[in-house]
Amino acid sequence: MKRLLILLLIATVTVSAAAQGNNSKLSPELQGYTGTKQVQVIVQYAPGTQLNCSGLLGFLGCALDDVLKLAGTILGELPLINGVVALLDGNGIQNLSNQSNVVYISTDRPLTPSLSNAAAAVNAPFAWQSNYTGAGIGVALIDSGVSNHPDLYQGILPFSRVVYQQSFVPGNSSTNDQYGHGTHVAGLIAGDGLSSTGPLYSKTFKGIAPGANIVNLRVLDANGSGTDSEVIAAINQAIALKSRYNIRVINLSLGRAVYETYKLDPLCQAVEQAWKNGIVVVVAAGNNGRYQPTDGYATVTSPGNDPYVITVGAMKPMGTPTRVDDLIASYSSKGPTVVDAVVKPDIVAPGNLLTSLEAPNSTLYNELPGNHVPYSYYVKGGSSASSSTYFTLSGTSMATGIVSGVVADLLQKSPTLTPNQVKARLMLTAYKSFPEFSSTTDPTSGITYTDQYDVFTIGAGYVDVEAALNSTAVAKGTAMSPVATFNSNTNQVTMTGDPSAVWNTSSAWSDAAVWGGSQFVTTGGATVSGSNVLWGSDAVWGSNVLWGSNVLWGSNVLWGSNVLWGSNVLWGSNVSGGEK
Repeated sequence: MKRLLILLLIATVTVSAAAQGNNSKLSPELQGYTGTKQVQVIVQYAPGTQLNCSGLLGFLGCALDDVLKLAGTILGELPLINGVVALLDGNGIQNLSNQSNVVYISTDRPLTPSLSNAAAAVNAPFAWQSNYTGAGIGVALIDSGVSNHPDLYQGILPFSRVVYQQSFVPGNSSTNDQYGHGTHVAGLIAGDGLSSTGPLYSKTFKGIAPGANIVNLRVLDANGSGTDSEVIAAINQAIALKSRYNIRVINLSLGRAVYETYKLDPLCQAVEQAWKNGIVVVVAAGNNGRYQPTDGYATVTSPGNDPYVITVGAMKPMGTPTRVDDLIASYSSKGPTVVDAVVKPDIVAPGNLLTSLEAPNSTLYNELPGNHVPYSYYVKGGSSASSSTYFTLSGTSMATGIVSGVVADLLQKSPTLTPNQVKARLMLTAYKSFPEFSSTTDPTSGITYTDQYDVFTIGAGYVDVEAALNSTAVAKGTAMSPVATFNSNTNQVTMTGDPSAVWNTSSAWSDAAVWGGSQFVTTGGATVSGSNVLWGSDAVWGSNVLWGSNVLWGSNVLWGSNVLWGSNVLWGSNVSGGEK
């Protein structure tokens, strides 16, 4: 009897010791866990473990034996980390941690995607959690084409959400993206992150409307060049295909110089036709904010100068998911527009250093090796080799894609909203907390660019999909952007809305509610609020700076083909290296 008691005591002590486990091999939440409920865990084995395993299953068979002996279940193999996913109860976890060939055991933790920070900055995860992904909404992407990419498939099924494709490039019927711009924008709009989702990845690159469909209308060639007529033909086709593919959004991440009033500009007239046919048109503001003679003002491109469309400027996400530290990109074009003095942009969105879909062997990919994304950036244990899936670009083009995705999400929830109602709601609900000024210094030229956060720089604010989805505001009237007027006698600038517009028709749609009550900054650091007056006489708007006849209105200074715009008629708006 004494011998039996001693044996039982030894067995009890052995079990107790095993149940304590080796805490150095257990993640914090598993230390001391002895519950009977099975937990899904990842078990990492020592690098040489598989060499000691025999049988047809090799390493997996060895691990299977280990786990089965502890009443567990193998769920899958993770060869990249020499591990397995398994179900084990507390006693099994503690005992397994004492095996010499086990390196570490951790819970198979649920992941919240660590996205290209654009999504977090505009609160896109709220839309996804509410099942608003742009599903059923068609977005006409008028750009350089869209190359085949798994992130544009219908989930794991190899059926593309690029539902229609057509080239308007003369002599080239291919709809593939030879330039590398359109595919990137398509990913920001509708990529579902399939190629960067799962336990092997540390980051997921997901578009704002990952359920939307893309209508690929190619107008830019391999050099990113096109013409007005090609774009207009594509817009016309988008209108014709509206009912067939439920096209509710046109994305125009391109632009060219303003040569006349928007009332005569053929590009502007074309986008207005799409707008009046019930399609929201989202347009890049342009990347000319560093034009020094005007501090970047009056550089918005056509058709972003049209008062109907949503014109988008670019913010810098600053490498963090929160938007509170985001700053305007110094290259983002500012209003007011040349000739018509329309207040633009309308809103801003993340556009700097955004990772999205790659178009293999495209011009941009070949010419910008610094924009290649290494596998190590998003693959756990990945190498420094360049990804064949993702690429980084910057510019108001990218910001435009973000806003198009927001519009698709909003229209999925509220399909009866008109283009004017969509634009007005996005402007009203935009985030409006900004610093008064920010500066950035170009590392190559040494030039420092300072931006003030006024309506000509940030418009009505930072687009916020969560706020837009939660809002019930429905505009009664147009959302035409107002016109800025300079009074040379008082040196003051005021905003005047079109008589058809919703602005200032009620307190809910007042200038302060839409553009913010303290966003009009003077050079002295003071803010101007109340009435419609934007700047006092001490502001940078002196008659010799912006409003002088030889600067804003003169066609030979700002818009000369050799000064700002170069010889190309039309191009995709991207800034190659981005801005730190």
